[in-house]
Amino acid sequence: MSKPQPIQPVHLTKASTIKQSGGQTEGMIRSNAIVDKCDGICATSMLAKPHTASAIHHHGDQDTIIYAVKGRGSVISEGGKKKVDLEPRDFALIPAWSEHQEVNDGDEDVIWTIVRSGRIPEVVNLTGWNGEPINSS
Repeated sequence: MSKPQPIQPVHLTKASTIKQSGGQTEGMIRSNAIVDKCDGICATSMLAKPHTASAIHHHGDQDTIIYAVKGRGSVISEGGKKKVDLEPRDFALIPAWSEHQEVNDGDEDVIWTIVRSGRIPEVVNLTGWNGEPINSS
């Protein structure tokens, strides 16, 4: 019995080559790690400087998984009514179209690894909760 062959070789993105991507918010640095390499999944990182918050945004039809690498940060959702705190080694799922905001209220950087259910990450910043889109990227 023959087994399927890989479509492409193993891909490595060295940390030294990762560059900032679109959808930036002051104090929140999003960077593409593995993007546009395969169907249905991409990976990015997010660095949140101390005492910063992202714009309220969503990721369109992409589900998002967060893995907390460093620091303690939060995800605010449900129109600002729900707060989920993450510390290193925690995971969180943000469903498609879910409006949310990342927050770093602490004195240290927060670093999260982000995996999305799309080939290229989508970030739609909004004017506020249930607001109009400001940009897409």
